[in-house]
Amino acid sequence: MELKTKYQYTYFIYPYVIKESRYQKYLQKLLKDSNCKLRIFRKDKDLDIYSYFSHRARNYMFSSFNLSKSKIAKLEELPLETKSAILARNNCTIFEYTIQKDIQGKTDVKNGIFFKIPKIEIICFNTGICFLCIKTNIEDSDRFSDILNFNYKFRDINKEFSNMDNYDNIRLQTDAFEDVKYFKEFIESITGTTNIESMKLDIDTERFLTYSYVCIDQDNWNNENEFDKIRTSYIKYLNILPSDNSVNYSKENMKVISKWKYAKLGMTKQGVTLFSSSADINNYTVFPQEFQEQYLYTYILAMYTKIYLKKINLEFRQGTQIKKTRKEFIKFTQTLWINEVTSEDTGSLYYQYLKEVLELDAIFFDTKNKYDILYKELNIEKNTKTNVIIVILLLITLIINTLNIIYFINR
Repeated sequence: MELKTKYQYTYFIYPYVIKESRYQKYLQKLLKDSNCKLRIFRKDKDLDIYSYFSHRARNYMFSSFNLSKSKIAKLEELPLETKSAILARNNCTIFEYTIQKDIQGKTDVKNGIFFKIPKIEIICFNTGICFLCIKTNIEDSDRFSDILNFNYKFRDINKEFSNMDNYDNIRLQTDAFEDVKYFKEFIESITGTTNIESMKLDIDTERFLTYSYVCIDQDNWNNENEFDKIRTSYIKYLNILPSDNSVNYSKENMKVISKWKYAKLGMTKQGVTLFSSSADINNYTVFPQEFQEQYLYTYILAMYTKIYLKKINLEFRQGTQIKKTRKEFIKFTQTLWINEVTSEDTGSLYYQYLKEVLELDAIFFDTKNKYDILYKELNIEKNTKTNVIIVILLLITLIINTLNIIYFINR
């Protein structure tokens, strides 16, 4: 029996890097865009986010929680240059991008997968590391196979390819985007046309990270129909594979939280998926909101940590601005690395699994080793300079004493 879906959405996440010296100008560019609006977090409307994240993680990523309504109003009244300068001092700034008309995607009449893009967020850290998060919904289809095929193909939509016909089945056709190539231009208009800084950090600029939620119909997964009957379909979903793929996977490359009876939260290097059944009402009422807020921002924070550590690592290897980089690394370690992201049980386990899948500990300790070596070298250099100065002073003292002795002898 073919799997049917009750509810679904997928975020495609595009990491990119803005040169730090141009970061304030980049914020100013976003503020100038009439479609781009600063997202302000308030405790009354974003209580779930406020409660989920620890104090330090919340202050790091959602600084607007600390702003009063009067301060927010004053911020909005400031000239763009001043406003961007203030925002550039925050660790993180988040924008909502509003599209006047939903972007509709479709293929030929017979086999098309129709979709819309109802939400876009731009998450910017003041280190220049940013994330473009694009939410998509498939329309006019409840086939799980369509989700598999759509996720598999859409994540590579930004690739350089010569034969556009390969992507006919996800062609964009609205007033704003008539074709895939125009969607790529839209991405470049936000992220910039050059990928130099991203390529330095070995970021894949042609493939989106995939962050996907699906709730299948309870007829496919309930007390009578065990999960094992649909395990193969789930593995394809978790690994972003098409419906016709012969599954070949290694458990070492994935982590799955299975604490719920009818839901599985899975993580791979390619992204995060939440697979659930409508046998539990929470899976199409409560979970979808939590997954696109608290859990999404937790994933962004983990991905940011990975890219940031790569950035620090590169700067250590290059040996430029060592003192500045050392201070930044110490601040990052004290502020973010050694502190918990959330005290919520599932959230803590989720973040721990993300760290394992993304190999954050290995990257951190490799970076720390470079820091330790540079620290020792700087101390050796400092001690060497100090010893040279001491020797010079001793020689000067010896010469002066010798001259004084000669002077007194000849008197």
